[in-house]
Amino acid sequence: MLIKDVYGGIMRTTLSINKELMDEVKTLSFAKTKKAAVEKALEEYVRRRKAKKLLELEGKIELSFTTKELIERRRKDVPHR
Repeated sequence: MLIKDVYGGIMRTTLSINKELMDEVKTLSFAKTKKAAVEKALEEYVRRRKAKKLLELEGKIELSFTTKELIERRRKDVPHR
């Protein structure tokens, strides 16, 4: 199985994964291959961990703009959103 490393490259690895768990991940992620299922699961895991870290910062940092201003700034930075 090939997995992207943190630098965007590909690494080959061998894993022993519970068949029922893999089948469930493939079903839930609509992945057609085991490789795609594992990549989607890893991406989801990383995304959730990063979001959790951001939530832990709540009340610890002070923002100099409102949520509405933040959204407007994001729209200017990324116009297709």
